[in-house]
Amino acid sequence: MKEKIKKINDFVWEIPKDARKGMNVNARLIASKDIIDISEDEAFNQLTNVAMLPGAVNPVWGMPDIHIGYGLPMGAVGAFDYEKGVISAGMTGFDINCGVRLIRTNLTRDDVDKKKNELVKVLFKNVPCGVGSKGKLRLNYNQLDDVLVLGARWALENGYATEKDIEHIEENGMMKGADPKKVSNFAKKRGLPQLGTLGAGNHYLEIQYVDEIFDDNVAKSFGLEKDQAVVMLHCGSRGFGHQVATDYLKIHAEAVKKYKIKLPDQQLVCAPANSKEGQDYFSAMKCAVNYAFANRTIMTKWVRDSFESVFGSDWESLGMNLVYDVAHNICKLEEHVVDGEKRKLYVHRKGATRALPKGHELLPSAYMDVGQPVLIGGSMGTASYILVGSENAKETFYSTCHGAGRAMSRHKAIDSFRGTEIIKELSKKGIASQSTHPRIMAEEAPLAYKDIEKVIDSVHNAGISLKVARVKPMGVVKG
Repeated sequence: MKEKIKKINDFVWEIPKDARKGMNVNARLIASKDIIDISEDEAFNQLTNVAMLPGAVNPVWGMPDIHIGYGLPMGAVGAFDYEKGVISAGMTGFDINCGVRLIRTNLTRDDVDKKKNELVKVLFKNVPCGVGSKGKLRLNYNQLDDVLVLGARWALENGYATEKDIEHIEENGMMKGADPKKVSNFAKKRGLPQLGTLGAGNHYLEIQYVDEIFDDNVAKSFGLEKDQAVVMLHCGSRGFGHQVATDYLKIHAEAVKKYKIKLPDQQLVCAPANSKEGQDYFSAMKCAVNYAFANRTIMTKWVRDSFESVFGSDWESLGMNLVYDVAHNICKLEEHVVDGEKRKLYVHRKGATRALPKGHELLPSAYMDVGQPVLIGGSMGTASYILVGSENAKETFYSTCHGAGRAMSRHKAIDSFRGTEIIKELSKKGIASQSTHPRIMAEEAPLAYKDIEKVIDSVHNAGISLKVARVKPMGVVKG
């Protein structure tokens, strides 16, 4: 497929719809040539598969962190017409509302550096993590249903958050229209013990410092300054969201037969957007989205408690306010202007982050004059970035990348690296770390990912989200 890619400019590329039989719309890529060259050809094939689905809106987008995913590649955006399009469990993915949140502090890099080893140990103890990890909360099914409907607002009502926290979460931490009746009992059974847990794999909790400021005005609006300590939290809806996806992949497989939808790839099973199967999934997916918002919000309480115990001050005195919380595996019904016409679209973002420009009606008041904080996690031991949404992102349905993007499969990374050596390398860089097993460190080795600097330069130079600050890790907690 790479030989069919045409250059629009140095950071925008196109696979025209005549490049492959069956494509209804073009596919476009935000990337430097270096990234195009190292990315898997199959990821580009997956992008063209999505362009074949009914009601796809021109174009399907790939981001510089693109890599092979389930159906829709990771690092991609597919928008579908409200009436003629489809909704797909596979295109949203298994870790529904996997996302990132950033917590600022009044502490400096030096303040934290002196206590980073103790802090990492306390965080590892206080924030449950690992495969199948169970949380501190003991909920009954009625309480879980409340979480699924209310999301982060449930955490607010139960003393885990403040109103200001809620204002600084995408969707205010609660997607409306979630219906627990559309979720299986097995999904709820998996979700009950895991609320308030980090999980494993690429999920992490990092203590970071602001290494460089690129835009003083926007950084000030976000409450960021050079050498400031911050905390980045990356996780999703745990086993609950995975089970919701698993359940609806089966339902959508039957829907494909029922509605005679022709698929280029069975992983793209879907349902007409306004069908019962499509809307049932949309309601169930919202439950998983809300579960994840609540999950990250509850863990923020554990993080604040940990800082209080190590530094001997309450979290408010430590300035531990939420900068923002973004989702990057989600489907939303949004309004976008396409060819001069305002249209309602189901926008699937998988490994892609919303990026709203200044003045957008969905922004919190604190960011109305600058734009949305866009949080991009790097690979373990490398930099992460805070960007800001730009009006240019209207071309990508107000979307940008979500991270560095894998350059190597997890299995290959485990075969290529030793976790104990990765821990030593992090220590040499001054990064304290703790995980449930060394294998996790090998799986998430920095060299298993693309170069975050090239990824960020791609979206910045394409103008879809602009650099505000770079942060680097001092401590890492992995599941």
